[in-house]
Amino acid sequence: MEEVFDALGEPARRRILEVLHRGPTAVGAIANQLPIKRPAVSRHLRVLSDAGLIRHERVGTRNLYALAPEGIVAAERWLVTTWDVALSSFAYFVRDTTAQNDRPYP
Repeated sequence: MEEVFDALGEPARRRILEVLHRGPTAVGAIANQLPIKRPAVSRHLRVLSDAGLIRHERVGTRNLYALAPEGIVAAERWLVTTWDVALSSFAYFVRDTTAQNDRPYP
């Protein structure tokens, strides 16, 4: 999971995922939508691919990149679990604080 969040830590990679949300896209088309050059886009695509967030398919002479739903789902599960734990902890804190404030003064 660490590799996924390391990959998502870079704004250009998050932007690439937004571009790929529209469907499979060639490297050149991705690069045209970003303020970085094609070689940099290729490096970012490799990081995203290694993290399991995207996949690529060769169609003729073109490499098309697309989102890998299974990588996104794993990240989503981790976030939901973490968020649920955080919310539960906050709920306990609020209950404890409320209970302490409702006690009569000695």
